[in-house]
Amino acid sequence: MNEPRLSKGLDFYKPTMSQLEYTHHPNAEVTFTLKNRSENLLSEYVNPEQLRERLDQHANGWQPDEIEYLAGLTNQDGGPRFGEAYLHFIQTHPLPPVDIDYDERGDLAIQTRGIWHMATFWETVVMSEINELYFENKLASEGIDIRDLYREGDRRLDQKIEILKQRPDIKFSDFGTRRRFSYDWHRHVVERLAEECPNNFVGTSNVYLAKELDLQPIGTFAHELPMGYAALADARGDNPLVGHKEMLRDWRWLYGDDLSTALTDTFTTGFFFADFSDKQAEQWKALRHDSGDPTAFGKTVIQFYRDRGIDPSNKTIVFSDGLDIDTIVELADTFQGRINTMFGWGTTLTNDLGIPANNFVMKATELNGQPTVKLSDTPGKHTGPAEYISRYQHEVESLERGIGSNAVNLANAAVAV
Repeated sequence: MNEPRLSKGLDFYKPTMSQLEYTHHPNAEVTFTLKNRSENLLSEYVNPEQLRERLDQHANGWQPDEIEYLAGLTNQDGGPRFGEAYLHFIQTHPLPPVDIDYDERGDLAIQTRGIWHMATFWETVVMSEINELYFENKLASEGIDIRDLYREGDRRLDQKIEILKQRPDIKFSDFGTRRRFSYDWHRHVVERLAEECPNNFVGTSNVYLAKELDLQPIGTFAHELPMGYAALADARGDNPLVGHKEMLRDWRWLYGDDLSTALTDTFTTGFFFADFSDKQAEQWKALRHDSGDPTAFGKTVIQFYRDRGIDPSNKTIVFSDGLDIDTIVELADTFQGRINTMFGWGTTLTNDLGIPANNFVMKATELNGQPTVKLSDTPGKHTGPAEYISRYQHEVESLERGIGSNAVNLANAAVAV
């Protein structure tokens, strides 16, 4: 099937987040903005007219077969994962418009604004379409034969598969939609993994590939949700960090144990562990690492559970930050027998063909006109207006001083674990 399908460029965490946004904040309006983290200009190989043509194919949103697929997904108790009213809404409403222009550097400037639970779908679609167009035009400009590139990609994939076959203990999912080389290459990689590494490969985050290849769709939520909830709390005059706990509460109310993997680094990992209650530690099955030193994080998590009398071997860490095969093996060896591990493998899985990958993001930058903030574990990578970042940092520091104790200093203490 060659017809355009929105879900070809969608990660599964998009409809799961969208349903929560529809349920709890149906009138919230969000702004998403593209940010290129690299020195190279995306506009070198992508022009607005070409990109517009591709995005226009998705502007009407979800197709009936895609909605039918979502409607057939079930929870552990056999009930529907997605509600009827929600599915009807997203099927009968188009996506908001996307503005495409050039910025002061001459690079692509892209933004979309609209109802939160619809605008959210543009993020991974825009990113995957930009990447595909970028590499398609780059190859044409430089006279590179795509067959040679695919041979190199398969050679590299062969090496990964050979290692994985020797390590049935390593479990991973494809997380590579946003920065993939192309949809066709993405599908090729996933098909090979499903056939050749059935003991390792647990599923894909890509909605369309999960549907077409009868794979487990994998995904929970991204930074977008806690950032948005914090902005909503800020707008009503509350401490924005209150939004983090409210978001986790609403997520668990909607999804229960089924999707109980918590992302830990939206407002720094130190804040997360200070804010995460003992009851939540018991209830949530897994924690996802997405920035900072993964080994130190894993040790922190183990100590966090031990301090609360929780057996770490009953919990899972999902590592998802810049993984390659060597890092995956190293982390699996480090934590074997101590805590369960799962790996969300992205760019070096679906865009490893010998050409450097791009590094850009498309983030929620405002909610109801209120700026959003992310406090990275990596210094210098915070996002949001400077005055808002400073205020959030102050609130985090105040919370940590109030907590005092070992909860805040776990990262340092855990190094010895």
